[in-house]
Amino acid sequence: MPDVLLLGAGTLADAVARDTRVTGPGGASVVVSAADTWSTADHPRARSLSRERNIPWIPVRAELGRVVIGPFERPGEPGCADCAEQRRRANRLHSRAHDTVLADHRDELGGRPSAWLTGLAADTVAALVADEIDRSARGRARTSDALLYLDLRTLEVTRHAFLPDPMCPVCGGLDDDTEDAARIVPRPRRKLAPGRYRVRDLAAHRDALAATYVDAECGLIRLLARDSDAGSVIAAAWMGLRDGATEGGYGRTRSYESSELVAILEALERHGGMFPGGRRTAVRGSHTELRDRALDPVELGLYPPERQPPGYEPFDPDRRYDWVWGYSFRRDAPILVPETYAYYRVHASGKGRFVYEISNGCALGGCREEAILHGVLEVAERDAFLMTWYARMPVPRIDLGSARGPTVPLIAEAIRAETGYDVMAFDTTLEQGIPCAWVMAVDPSSRDDRPAAVCAAGSHLDPESAVENALSELGSILSDLVRRYPAERDRARAMVDDPSRVREMADHSLLYGTREAFSRLDFLVDTPRTVRFADMRRPAALRHTDLGDDLRELARRYLDAGLDVIVVDQTTPEHRAFDLSCVKVIIPGTLPMTFGHDQRRVEGIPRLRDVPHRLGYRDAPLEPSDANPHPHPFP
Repeated sequence: MPDVLLLGAGTLADAVARDTRVTGPGGASVVVSAADTWSTADHPRARSLSRERNIPWIPVRAELGRVVIGPFERPGEPGCADCAEQRRRANRLHSRAHDTVLADHRDELGGRPSAWLTGLAADTVAALVADEIDRSARGRARTSDALLYLDLRTLEVTRHAFLPDPMCPVCGGLDDDTEDAARIVPRPRRKLAPGRYRVRDLAAHRDALAATYVDAECGLIRLLARDSDAGSVIAAAWMGLRDGATEGGYGRTRSYESSELVAILEALERHGGMFPGGRRTAVRGSHTELRDRALDPVELGLYPPERQPPGYEPFDPDRRYDWVWGYSFRRDAPILVPETYAYYRVHASGKGRFVYEISNGCALGGCREEAILHGVLEVAERDAFLMTWYARMPVPRIDLGSARGPTVPLIAEAIRAETGYDVMAFDTTLEQGIPCAWVMAVDPSSRDDRPAAVCAAGSHLDPESAVENALSELGSILSDLVRRYPAERDRARAMVDDPSRVREMADHSLLYGTREAFSRLDFLVDTPRTVRFADMRRPAALRHTDLGDDLRELARRYLDAGLDVIVVDQTTPEHRAFDLSCVKVIIPGTLPMTFGHDQRRVEGIPRLRDVPHRLGYRDAPLEPSDANPHPHPFP
């Protein structure tokens, strides 16, 4: 029998005492705290004794219909009881209400044992505790970074793994964000194949990935959900946040398994992009003080003084801001970036921000180089879409039937068959030669209860894959808008004459559901040119066997155009649990994707004036007064 220092009294404590050898602090190999109620009153003392004696502690308590065992907490190691509780709290659908009930009824819940806690259940708990102690002595307990639940109705035992919380006040702690840590030297990274821009086949590890991140009770992701729409099967990965909000990742592919994989990965990308979770922000100062080492926010495109949206502050070079370290490919050196630009939910903590920014350029990869490359592709996709829109460039239509593979025509036909909409695609590739596509579904009927058009975009280093990515987005967005458009048609019509009513992401698609706004897309629908996939510019230089070489070539294209590629490493300990990397790519001078028409930023971005002319879509540089004044249709 293991020697146990036992804290607590009641049915569970008595059962644990029978299955172990209870001793004093001097002879114990483990601390066990046992409560027949929700009470955690013994936890501070148990943790203190664990640390004093340098022995592990395992908490046990009853919560009405179940008993919670664990985690197996070791002094000085991450993954404590507070970590587990924070994960559980984030995963509760109504966490604030739950907290209120516990606070209002703490004494009653802490003093009344569960009516379902029978002698048999207590004996089962005691056996599980003894087994955990034995497993720990022989290797690793099941409750290391995990909880065991005993259902008091069925006596079913389930395990719920969690990742240590790097923000935990008990066992967490982040290193300071430093200049040295931001340095990037692309390393050799062998690709899966010259035309595949990944270094790991995560599909082969889907089950292990889900086991690491998905658990309804304690997982970083609490739920995977499935749906299907317009030629795509869809998965969503829902993630609870510290503030009680919910964030989701989505996958839209040809199978539920791959859609779930993509949804998990997108949720993990969101996890990295919201708040600094890998390093602690350590630089605060004004741009005037830091200008030699800092990005000038003016390069990002700021709001003109007469059009400063509510909730945003004009950038002041003499005001002190928080800054995080990134890496500049142009300087070949670290560079400071405003924290509120690098992380898109930091402002929710009360920090001021001077421009709208979301997850633009955020990407996840099997290594840092892979994440950076895909972050660049997202910036390119959105820059191309907005350049096409603001300059009303009559880019060529793509002949979808000219695809070498069957996937693109099949997706387009599935959308037509399921929705009745015509599908078209346009080549929006810009001066860097990165294949980008704008796709559109157009209603051939004149029915007023159906949206007139829906748009989406995609990018990839292969033109067909760029269109495939865009079409995968288009199908589900179209089906969603078809369902909700009749109820929102009047609101959409109001946006036609008053663009200030376009306030959220979904409003942009809704507006172009109206017949009245459809004519704004004529510059695309009536384009005089058509290209085949074989005619689209293919970046042949980006088919190395080494992903690092691809990345250097991709960055060079932006540097040659007078731009910079800046990378903020957003990787957290949670990402490292599966050897993943997360970054945000910032390319100052590209057009920023914004949602809500009053957030639009086109001033101070010289490329909008010059690029459409250089690409041959305009006879002269674009004057500010000629920029498309209407809200963009990006979904």
